[in-house]
Amino acid sequence: MIKNLICINCPRGCHLTVDYSPETGACTVTGNHCPRGVSYATQEMTDPRRTVTAVVRTTSAALPLLPVRTAKEFPKPLIPKLLNYLYTLTVQPPLAMGDVVLPNAMDTGIDVIATEPLEG
Repeated sequence: MIKNLICINCPRGCHLTVDYSPETGACTVTGNHCPRGVSYATQEMTDPRRTVTAVVRTTSAALPLLPVRTAKEFPKPLIPKLLNYLYTLTVQPPLAMGDVVLPNAMDTGIDVIATEPLEG
């Protein structure tokens, strides 16, 4: 399988061509100007991940929606399920910026954290 990607690891935005074999897991990358392009393309082909941002409801009249994000990059296939869950969640003050809102989201070991303080 051959796929074209644009590397997002630095502002250079190298145009990568990736030849990936799912059977063997072998990944050949061309077009990169640094080793980060190879690691990015390999990760993107074998286990794509993204930082997820969303909002959750609160019981606070001052801040009815609290912005949150994943503490680390989250597996891309699980993102819709995570978002569906987050949109049903309601949190209560007080929360500091960086406090865990949802620990171990979807059994991935990745926490969802508050990105703003929620005063009580």
